[in-house]
Amino acid sequence: MKYYENCMLCPRKCGADRTKGTGYCGETAALRAAKAYLHMWEEPPISGERGSGTVFFSGCNLRCVYCQNGVIANGGAGYEIDERRLAEIFLELKDKGAHNINLVTPTHFVRHIMKAIDLTRGKLGIPIVYNCGGYESAEVIRALDGYIDIWLPDFKYMSPALAKRYSNAPDYPEAAKRAIDEMVMQCMNRCTFTPDGMMKRGVIVRHLVLPGQAEDSKTVIKYLYESYGDGIYMSIMNQYTPMPDIGGYPELARRVSDAEYDEVIDFAADIGVKNAFIQEGGAVGDSFIPAFDGGGII
Repeated sequence: MKYYENCMLCPRKCGADRTKGTGYCGETAALRAAKAYLHMWEEPPISGERGSGTVFFSGCNLRCVYCQNGVIANGGAGYEIDERRLAEIFLELKDKGAHNINLVTPTHFVRHIMKAIDLTRGKLGIPIVYNCGGYESAEVIRALDGYIDIWLPDFKYMSPALAKRYSNAPDYPEAAKRAIDEMVMQCMNRCTFTPDGMMKRGVIVRHLVLPGQAEDSKTVIKYLYESYGDGIYMSIMNQYTPMPDIGGYPELARRVSDAEYDEVIDFAADIGVKNAFIQEGGAVGDSFIPAFDGGGII
């Protein structure tokens, strides 16, 4: 597979030669990351008591208008490293007690990541988590078979119109379906856990409820449950936080109301969803947004 020349790593298939310039993701062929640390705010079987060994990569193939991590998603923050340094970071996080290695927005750097994982084989011994926006190429997901233990994708929208308005990706729903199909297939439609409740292998699909979009949220949840049943977990999130520059999208300039979120959760329960994580009141805020200061990277 070609990786960075004529880049086709994500469904945008922008065709950029990232050895000479940047792709839609805003990144060249040089690996960049903005922070690595023990993250305590993931789902319980990911963060556990010691934290998830999280690496935030620079750039993003979605660049949603409401992104909480816009400072890195839009290609600003980050430090250039190579795959050997990335492998060292994985091992450093393990030594700090990380339950797993959590790769955040990794799509556009998969070749570096595969090489780094290869360098740590026989040394790491903890699961690798692929934490992505769901806008993935099924071909790339297949290429990662044997590298990833836990898939943690978003399923952001079922409506192509919403996907176009907020992520400039009207094909997002179909791309996410194909990618998640491949993830679930690799995990044989089942999740496995350690005796203390930490996930070893499986799929958790995240869905962020957006203001005014409870009906689309219900459609996403219905699709996931009808497609995979209890073979996956869902994470239904109410942590949407309006960013200061969201003025061009006035419908997004508020938080999700308790009534909206409760409506979505009640719907999930009514159709039989049992394997789901939800967020209690107070989940909104800056606690989910780390300082992208190069900590753990440089």
